[in-house]
Amino acid sequence: MASKEEDLAVPSQSKGSWSSFLRSIASFNGDLSTMTAPPFILSSTSLVEYSSYWAEHPKLFVAPAAEKDPQKRALLVLKWFLSTLKQQYSSRNEKLGSEKKPLNPFLGELFLGEWKDEAGTTKLVSEQVSHHPPVTAYCIWNSDAGVQLQGYNAQKASFSRTINIKQVGHALLHLAPYDEDYLITLPALYIEGLITMSPYVELDRKAYITSTSGYTSCINFSGRGWVSGKKNSFTASLYKTGSEKDVLYTAEGQWTDSFKFKDAKSNKTVDEYNAKAAKTTPLTIAPLEQQDELESRRAWAKVAKGIESGDMDLVSREKSAIENKQRDLRKHEKEEGREWKRRYFRRVDRHERFEELADKVGVEHDEKATNGAWVFDEEQGKKLGAPLQANKN
Repeated sequence: MASKEEDLAVPSQSKGSWSSFLRSIASFNGDLSTMTAPPFILSSTSLVEYSSYWAEHPKLFVAPAAEKDPQKRALLVLKWFLSTLKQQYSSRNEKLGSEKKPLNPFLGELFLGEWKDEAGTTKLVSEQVSHHPPVTAYCIWNSDAGVQLQGYNAQKASFSRTINIKQVGHALLHLAPYDEDYLITLPALYIEGLITMSPYVELDRKAYITSTSGYTSCINFSGRGWVSGKKNSFTASLYKTGSEKDVLYTAEGQWTDSFKFKDAKSNKTVDEYNAKAAKTTPLTIAPLEQQDELESRRAWAKVAKGIESGDMDLVSREKSAIENKQRDLRKHEKEEGREWKRRYFRRVDRHERFEELADKVGVEHDEKATNGAWVFDEEQGKKLGAPLQANKN
């Protein structure tokens, strides 16, 4: 199976191009996301779609809202977050044979959809709110459960022995039944398997989940390394905020495989999760002909067709048409002294709830790196039926 995946990742006829690409990366000075990638590692999916990975298990997404005990709620939030990692960082590798470079979204690009299952209807709105720097904002909610996730993120890629990606931004989970918020920080990541021509994502360093209810989870990520260890490994601890040495629960395992949650005092397993066996709920989106011209699948349809068929002339032609149209729009906006009006999100100078929670775990404020702080627009949200929280800013 491994050799078959490697063949999918880099075809034998493209190995020379792959070597040239690696040399280009090593000598490139700047953000690697701006580089032109070889055709065989291009994805037909836009980065704006990645927001959907947060909620491909809607039952786990809404589960904390049904738990009355705040400590157990915090544990369920940790479980949900860990359950998203395989989809966010490994599903493309498993589906396509290796990690692929996504399409860079254009300003105003949208991705809309919904999941329907036993958890009810969970909705998604994802929008590219900034192009320089590139920033994607998203909101996911389930009105029946009173659960809402909103956030934004950008990525900065660099090379030092491997491709390193710093994720800038955060997510805020709101549980309306308890008027409770959880700040979720984003882990760093890097690309393994470059030498073997079968690249995949490995997570690095730490991520935090800290709440207004007074609980914090710290997740430490570690990779397989050159000699020993299992890939995609992590350990996590949940404790009362400010009392990190007095651990209440621990979690350990592989975020692409299985992991267990234990009571820290008794060391007894209280819950477990098998990421390999867990089935996702399909996201429903409108047919292409019914989509807005700014919706991702419609906007990139011809480019995607070219990538999937290997017609790189079509890819280049259609991609250039989109990029030139965007340049013309920016030129006219500058001449008229205005900027692009975002459809579902608005920029604020500060987000007090984020700052309040970020300060508890020593997380730096990220507004400068993301062209401002971005929040879901209340009026647009009301039209869409979202259970909005009060945006303190």
